[in-house]
Amino acid sequence: MITKTALIWLLCILIPSAAAAGDNSYKVTYDGGSLTGVKAGAGLRLFIDQNDIRLTKDKTDLVSIPASAITEISYGQDVHRRVGAAIGLAVISFGIGALMALTKSKKHFVGLTWAVGEKKGGFAMQCDKNEYRGVLAGLEGVTGKKAVNSEAMTVKN
Repeated sequence: MITKTALIWLLCILIPSAAAAGDNSYKVTYDGGSLTGVKAGAGLRLFIDQNDIRLTKDKTDLVSIPASAITEISYGQDVHRRVGAAIGLAVISFGIGALMALTKSKKHFVGLTWAVGEKKGGFAMQCDKNEYRGVLAGLEGVTGKKAVNSEAMTVKN
């Protein structure tokens, strides 16, 4: 029979190791870039490992980028009004539809560029509103690069 002390020690060892074995991936939507065979809007998983960043689709690796090869991390938002949903609600209730038209939604985009020797690439992905900060922190942590806010950059024509 296991004593209380032995059970406590066993749980102290098992619980942290189970937490450490957690999933280090994020669900993202590919928005475009240099990845061949992937269409915009495809659902992917982003894995941020200690030495590389991987994108997979249906458990198949699409690209594995060494963390040291990342040249830039960028971040941006797309804000738009929910007009389509407001029109749908206005059919049922004009008041609720009018209130819905006043609300905004944000989409969070993260971009990566890299260079491995002469081969260069990049892509943009849409992240969940609850996970984009974790994606940015993870990418900044493994690459040592600071994310650039794309809205703060000015483009001159």
